[in-house]
Amino acid sequence: MITLSWIIERLLVKPTEGSLTDVVITADWRCNGTQDQYSGTCYGSCSFQPPTGEFTPYPDLTQEQVLGWCYANGVDQAAIEANVTQQINDQINPPVVTLPLPWVPVAVAEPVVIADSPVV
Repeated sequence: MITLSWIIERLLVKPTEGSLTDVVITADWRCNGTQDQYSGTCYGSCSFQPPTGEFTPYPDLTQEQVLGWCYANGVDQAAIEANVTQQINDQINPPVVTLPLPWVPVAVAEPVVIADSPVV
């Protein structure tokens, strides 16, 4: 089963915006997926307009809140999770493989025989 997780890696902040302080203008996000030894990832940035109405002070922000802003501002959560899932599935069942060229004979290593006598 594939496990997906979202994280906010960085926030870009305007120190002042009108009467507000520490206003988030951009969030850098990442979606990671894992299954056994396989992994996939997708990352990006999302920019925001200056806040109108309710404002959460910077120290009170949560990762879930900022991810919600990203989803509300064009980050397609379902499409990105599908992309990460496909990356992992393509590792498990590669859609394209490299086969040896059919006209090139496959080299077989000859067994090495070591004599019982000591080397001088």
